[in-house]
Amino acid sequence: MMPPVGYILIILILHKTMPVIKKPILLIIAILISQFTYAQHLFKGKVIDDITHQPIEYATVSTSGKTTTTDASGNFQLSLPADTATLSVSFIGYSTKQLKAINSGDILIQISRGTIDLEEVRISPNLDNASFHTLSALDLSLRPVNSSQDLLRLVPGLFIAQHMGGGKAEQIFIRGFDADHGTDLNISVDGLPVNMVSHIHGQGYADLHFMIPETISTYDFGKGPYYTDKGDFTTAGYLNYTTKDALDKSMISLEAGQFNTFRIAGVIDLLSGKAKQKGTNAYIAGEYNYTDGPFDFAEHYKRFNLFGKFTTMLNADNKLSVSASTFSTGWRASGEIPERAVAGGTTAINDNGDPYKVSAATPTIGRFAAIDSAQGGKSTRTNAIIKLVTDLKNDLILENQLYYTNYTFLLHVNSTFFAEDPVNGDEKQQYEARDMFGYNSKLMKHNYFGNSVLNSSLGLSSRFDRTYGTEYSNVIEQYGFLDYISKGDIKQNNTGIYLDETLQSGKWLLNVSTRLDYFNFGFHDTTKTSVIISPKLNVEYTASQAVQFYLKAGKGFHSNNAIAVIGNNGLQTLPAAYGVDIGLNWKPVPHLYINAALWYLYLQQEFIYTDDGDIAPGGKTRREGIDLSARYQLAKWLFADLNVNLAKSRLVDSAKNTGYLALAPTFTSTGGLDFKFDNGINGGLSYRYMHSRPGNNTNTLIADGYCVTDLKLNYTQKRYELGLSIENLFNTEWNEFEAERVSRLKNEASPVDQMSFTPGTPFFAKLRVAVFF
Repeated sequence: MMPPVGYILIILILHKTMPVIKKPILLIIAILISQFTYAQHLFKGKVIDDITHQPIEYATVSTSGKTTTTDASGNFQLSLPADTATLSVSFIGYSTKQLKAINSGDILIQISRGTIDLEEVRISPNLDNASFHTLSALDLSLRPVNSSQDLLRLVPGLFIAQHMGGGKAEQIFIRGFDADHGTDLNISVDGLPVNMVSHIHGQGYADLHFMIPETISTYDFGKGPYYTDKGDFTTAGYLNYTTKDALDKSMISLEAGQFNTFRIAGVIDLLSGKAKQKGTNAYIAGEYNYTDGPFDFAEHYKRFNLFGKFTTMLNADNKLSVSASTFSTGWRASGEIPERAVAGGTTAINDNGDPYKVSAATPTIGRFAAIDSAQGGKSTRTNAIIKLVTDLKNDLILENQLYYTNYTFLLHVNSTFFAEDPVNGDEKQQYEARDMFGYNSKLMKHNYFGNSVLNSSLGLSSRFDRTYGTEYSNVIEQYGFLDYISKGDIKQNNTGIYLDETLQSGKWLLNVSTRLDYFNFGFHDTTKTSVIISPKLNVEYTASQAVQFYLKAGKGFHSNNAIAVIGNNGLQTLPAAYGVDIGLNWKPVPHLYINAALWYLYLQQEFIYTDDGDIAPGGKTRREGIDLSARYQLAKWLFADLNVNLAKSRLVDSAKNTGYLALAPTFTSTGGLDFKFDNGINGGLSYRYMHSRPGNNTNTLIADGYCVTDLKLNYTQKRYELGLSIENLFNTEWNEFEAERVSRLKNEASPVDQMSFTPGTPFFAKLRVAVFF
């Protein structure tokens, strides 16, 4: 075989004799060939959990100073100069395993769950958000969760709020966005879209309450519009949850707490260990929740969830997964209260015939009272997913997925009271019934050139939404329906195709990709089509296993509501977002992991949701900020975490002292201490801080900041667990949600422009007992 120097000399001779335009290509070939000649032995394998036999993604495989990570199927590949090697395999929450390997065939490596050790975390070139996955895997391993709200709060920099009873989708705040209920954050579960397009309560409405937290295996997230397989709503970023394919144990738990709160949940394995070894798993999960909440007007919030999943290896090359879920919920809402109503001791004036009354001893409105007790709602969602993953050999993988959702939503809301209609009041009804069908497909190819790897992906996604009798109307509790604001069927289609190329060579990783989306909007008998192209460019340089720099740049978008698109009221159909991140992943000492980024985001058009539910054009906006996340292991049993997020958000073409974006977070922080002792005692103390922020675009109204501290304590043994959780440990008086409202109380002469609020939960304790089998 010709030595590497010989190859390089040939390339240099060609380089001198070829046209200038071809010289860069020849230099790239020279680098690849020189690396290929030094790396002649290929080690291929798969990393799985020794109990569930499921593949482990993002496991680190290293030897002789070379490191790689496993893909979604647990597969890895290393090119080494010798035909034998000692491999070290590690993953957060698992014991590190070392083994001697020979490149004589695929290596199957089983690793066991163990203690969490940050020293084992390695930084390696991997575009698929391995750095964010490190944060998510750590937090999910350390922090017990028992609600979808807990899972959302695990994302660094993401804050949520409820302001119309516990049954609505959470209001989301992230990266300088008041993202409403999901307009600027793409959310999915197992590839199933959670965001609802053209939803009657808000574009991108993302209700995660159908998700049972005990079924979640991992979650991954990315900030900014840099991910080609993520389409609509990916401006601030994306968030995807993955459910477990297999259980390591079954569980039944019971929780009870203040405010007449209780929850029963169970996750039951349906098959034997022998079936697991053959690659077949099946389980079912369910939960029931009830609470009256801290409000004077009891919420009567109730929710029932059911989920089942079946996975099997049809043969050596095909893995089939089938899952289904259903949930239903209903609640009453105290809603939002104008600041002046509480400050002025306003008498309760509208019970709409409901049994709720303010007692004679306390005839004025308190922080937890209700003004319009007719508010509340109910919702259902049923999902089905079928996914087939096929190994086509020669490092070629094909994924095909079909999904279906049936959904209903009904909400009565009144945040302005008598501002629009002094006689009947301003109560609105929002209703929709929906079918959603979809298909996702992805063809992935790995090409190996010695130490260089070219990962190629070709993807296709197609989604069809059909709503029936989508309604927005004025109503009054005593007499029912008054008149329609809008009513009709919506038909909306979105098909996207993307190509993604990632070259990893030595310490460098280069990703170039683009996505094309086609939309068809229909309302009544009118349709409109639109197309958008979203290119991306990402670069990583991994200086060592302790330091990595990255640059991300790309274009994203979010779609507009079909009713607004057809109405043509000055709103863009597919306003684009342009972003850039400059970041760092760093391990300055073995037990400290840091992720930091400077970022910038420009939107062609901001959406403004008005009091009467309409969408108004808000102009061009820009956001810039700093994200910092740190995880530090102080001792074998003690872990600290810190997230700090700074953002400046403005309308681009605004006058001085105006152009603020209402409710956009400017400074947020979360952090805490978590502990895990060998004797089973575990838990943590955590805080979340939201700084005061503008309540309107002139900053003359303010949404008050808050700092809330939570405590969790558990005693975990092999067969059972006892737990105590306390929200708002120090009983802080805080507002979970605030917004500018032009409202009018019944005894007022004219409407008043003021902040209205929903109070945050006071001291709230819950006990939990769980049995494992």
